[in-house]
Amino acid sequence: MSNVFNFTFVPWFRSVAPYIHKHRSNTLVVGIAGEAIAAGKLQNVAQDLALIQSMGVKIVLVHGFRPQVNEQLLAKGHQPRYSHGMRITDSVALDCAQEAAGQLRYEIEAAFSQGLPNTPMAGATVRVISGNFISARPVGLIDGVDFLHSGLVRKVDTEGIQRTLDMGAMVLLSPFGFSPTGEAFNLTMEDVATSVAIALQVDKLMFLTEVPGIRVDAADPESEIDTELPLAEAKKMIGALPTPSQPTDPAFYLQHCIRACEGGVDRSHILPFSVDGALLLEIYTHDGIGTMVVDEKLESVREATMDDVSGIVALIEPFEKDGTLVKRDRTEIERDAGYYTIIEHDGVIFGCAALYPYPEERTGEMAALTVSPDTQSQGDGERLLKRIESRARAQGLQSIFVLTTRTMHWFLKRGFVQVNADWLPEARKRKYNWDRKSQVLVKKLG
Repeated sequence: MSNVFNFTFVPWFRSVAPYIHKHRSNTLVVGIAGEAIAAGKLQNVAQDLALIQSMGVKIVLVHGFRPQVNEQLLAKGHQPRYSHGMRITDSVALDCAQEAAGQLRYEIEAAFSQGLPNTPMAGATVRVISGNFISARPVGLIDGVDFLHSGLVRKVDTEGIQRTLDMGAMVLLSPFGFSPTGEAFNLTMEDVATSVAIALQVDKLMFLTEVPGIRVDAADPESEIDTELPLAEAKKMIGALPTPSQPTDPAFYLQHCIRACEGGVDRSHILPFSVDGALLLEIYTHDGIGTMVVDEKLESVREATMDDVSGIVALIEPFEKDGTLVKRDRTEIERDAGYYTIIEHDGVIFGCAALYPYPEERTGEMAALTVSPDTQSQGDGERLLKRIESRARAQGLQSIFVLTTRTMHWFLKRGFVQVNADWLPEARKRKYNWDRKSQVLVKKLG
């Protein structure tokens, strides 16, 4: 194995580890659009889901079948009919939907049964269980349109699904439901996935779709994908968008993500199936690949506790090794944990700084200012500086100072001025390393 591989694989695997720990024992609902299966993505998606499940995640998979049903209808000389973004399901369409669902269940179960050597599924044992977990009611008439055998989710058998998940199996749901009288209704994948996610109060609802996510400017198809969309902003955005009539409309999946978050789901995601490994990228990397709708910003600036010490040590260790920061013992960080401010994103620490006050001199030292290389140039340093300044003012301090050997210009741009080391408080001057020749920079607080 080459040294180049070692140097890339080991840091990468270590960076993924916090997300593996965080999501273990979590439950997620994955809604895969029928277009993804029609595009030949099922094999890779099955491999990724098997890998995610092997890391302790419980999975409910809901498949769509829009193109498959349309294909069956056209083969029978019957035109697909839609209204209000839903299929009008007559008796012919209902038969086609049942045929398509049966075929897709067969294909999905077959995909999870493969275990050839030298493939991602080698040695995997994925038990897939389906069942009548969904009861439904008819859509009825909307604006004079009779939707016939099209339905909406009436109730989810949460106890049955949860027991199945606790057995270690993956639950597979088709967009079908049955009334108490046994009548079958054609549902939408989006409604089933959202209703199940809310009923189970899962950690994530993920739509694997034909769209890349929600763009920062929905009217500009070339604008960037908004990777994290607060619920309030998402609701404001959807209010300005036209009513969706097809899956490629910006509001189509967004409306279900909003409904899920309002119903208590922590996070809901819109991912492109065109990107190989989209599920893995979204779950196990910092920025993800699509759009995540969340009830509140996952990133927070807060004061550290003893539980954060390991994360702080892991963050600053590389900078201590290259000489950017002075080496600190773990016991020292544990003792001083209350002095630290951290930036935390989804349970992972990406930035920290400490404030050591010298109240007699009405000043304080900002030390160990560190931002992860993964999130540098995103303003985290400024956010930490502002929080340290706020903490210093709250303690009645009139200035803060830093000692640095490599980042002097960053501080100068933010209002610090260089002073002689003799300016330092007497207690700090006694600990000053004259051999290191750190520059002393001071900022007065208004």
